[in-house]
Amino acid sequence: MKHYALGTFSVGDDGARFAGFVVNDRVASLAELAARHGERDLANARGVLALLENWSTSEPALARLAAQVSEANGEWYALSDLRTHPAIDLPRQIFCTGANYRKHVVDLTVDAKVGPEGLDDDEAGLRRWAEAMMDERLASGEPYVFTKPVSTVSGAFDPLVLPVTTAKPDWELELAVVIGRSGYRIPREQALDYVAGYTIANDISARDLIPRTDYKMLGTDWLRSKGQPGFLPLGPYLVPKAFVSDPHRLRMRLTVSGQVMQDETTADMLFGIERQIEYISRYSRLLPGDVICTGSPAGNGTHYNRFLRDGDVMEAEIEGLGRQRQVCVAQQHG
Repeated sequence: MKHYALGTFSVGDDGARFAGFVVNDRVASLAELAARHGERDLANARGVLALLENWSTSEPALARLAAQVSEANGEWYALSDLRTHPAIDLPRQIFCTGANYRKHVVDLTVDAKVGPEGLDDDEAGLRRWAEAMMDERLASGEPYVFTKPVSTVSGAFDPLVLPVTTAKPDWELELAVVIGRSGYRIPREQALDYVAGYTIANDISARDLIPRTDYKMLGTDWLRSKGQPGFLPLGPYLVPKAFVSDPHRLRMRLTVSGQVMQDETTADMLFGIERQIEYISRYSRLLPGDVICTGSPAGNGTHYNRFLRDGDVMEAEIEGLGRQRQVCVAQQHG
């Protein structure tokens, strides 16, 4: 099967958005290609979300189209010549699985010196304790999931505005799962049947706004720490599941102003994608176009005590899914 991806694009900032058919980082209007090749199920698609809403019909039609198209025919654009909007513009629901990479959680535990009494100054002992805790959590625990507002979603190359509300904006590169079929109480062994494909997400977080210090029993505040505008660059495109042979063996890499911060694989996940879908759908109905951010590997700003600053350039990539690039811009007061 010929590889392709899907995305949302426009010619310039003011151009009309269109669903794009992506082959080798070249983009054509899906509607125009479908009309040319007689794929009626695709010609009237209003966008990528509409394709996902009818994924059982869209997917075979897209495969047929991929077999017919040639980059030498029609109007194809270089990806760099287009404005790239969020790959799914916009998702219905966004779920985020927190504390889901083993080394990440162990590092956070050691960095924060959060452990049993007597281990605060024993880094090696604290690390062993944290590793044992992760083994126990995997054996008998459950994923930890929260939601993120859809208004956080931005394009893969949009500037990231650093809001005045935080002094510690941080990065979290994540594999994002895109749902292509509605489901509730989905069995683990059937979970991947509900996946349409994968894309890249960066769960930007204001670290200093996570804990609620005014009323500590409330614990964490995900709205203010993760819900601000632009705090979820998504894309550049959606890669169908058929082209990702093993989503649990993908290389992930993020740099900030040229310095490598995250360099890991999705193999370090504690709870795999099937387990996350099972857990989320036990309590919430998953809908076509929903996005599940599956956790972030070690190497966040908290670990380095280095947070995003005005002028920083973040570049992130996940094997087979493309790359993102954001320039950080300080929000102006007033």
